Amino acid sequence: MPVPKQIGWDLGGVHVKAALVEDGRVVAAAQVPCPLWQGVPALDGSLATLPDWARGEARHAVTMTGELTDCFAGRREGVAALSGWAERHLAGPVRIYAGRSGLVAPNAAAEVFADVASANWHATAALAGQHAPDALLIDVGSTTADLIPIVAGRPAAAGYSDAERLETGELVYTGIVRTPVIALADHAPFGGRRTRLMTETFSHMADVYRILGLLPEGADQQASGDRKGKSVAESETRLARIVGRDREEGTPEAWALLAGHFAEAQLRLLHDAAATLLSRSDLTPGAPLIACGAGAFLGPRLAARLGRPTIPLVSLLRGRIAGELDWISTCGPAVAVGLIASEDAFA
Repeated sequence: MPVPKQIGWDLGGVHVKAALVEDGRVVAAAQVPCPLWQGVPALDGSLATLPDWARGEARHAVTMTGELTDCFAGRREGVAALSGWAERHLAGPVRIYAGRSGLVAPNAAAEVFADVASANWHATAALAGQHAPDALLIDVGSTTADLIPIVAGRPAAAGYSDAERLETGELVYTGIVRTPVIALADHAPFGGRRTRLMTETFSHMADVYRILGLLPEGADQQASGDRKGKSVAESETRLARIVGRDREEGTPEAWALLAGHFAEAQLRLLHDAAATLLSRSDLTPGAPLIACGAGAFLGPRLAARLGRPTIPLVSLLRGRIAGELDWISTCGPAVAVGLIASEDAFA
């Protein structure tokens, strides 16, 4: 039987995500920024800015990616600190999601830190597998992308840790907000020439997708590269600097073409990783792509290239959702641990 009220959490190094589950259905989800690199107290501020329901009495299930943030010496310390914070600050009993080790008590999390650390992808894939037994889950967030094979209803990633998944292509360190455009290319076409780029973090992918009109509302919760505004014009100004120019030296069409170049470069990274994973013998030829995250809009484009159908995660979960779909997609791991824990006896 589902527990009456459950909150799933994803404690990241840049955002905190939370999802409210009532009677086995997701009724709300939210994401707020969290400068965790400044120290664990940053979580207090993020908790204070979340909706009231996040501070209410409930049962809580927590996954995390923030254990590798600069303020921690290593993953064990980070897992222990984040688990301890959750136990002290969340109103009600708390369990920590340890992936292949299940849900554990906060004081036991450090002992299985390698299973807890950055296991949010595992939760999302485990939930998706309940509804799509053979698929490739693609969760594109603000900073990273997870590509997780699902076989016979279970996560079938070849890697588990961040290091292993970087090696297998199941973790691609690129996202739709925070990735500097310079990480995607060292040349770009502009004004009929192919120009080298300035290796500075003047502009990020949030600028690119804002210029292209694709950035979802509310997805960009971080400061811009120059700490200025987030209009299309200001995004063009930042992008222009990458090719050593002022915005006035190009037209809106020229900046859109340049933005499109970087969007294509990012999609190529994802395409190559997905194509490699889909070539595995244990994934069926018709296995669909399941898309979620702030960058879920890339899913159909990627699937079209790969000749595969694409299914939004929120469509798979439609019978288990009563809240706003966009935020539920963005907060996929928090949704997943909330739903998984709501089915657990929580003893």
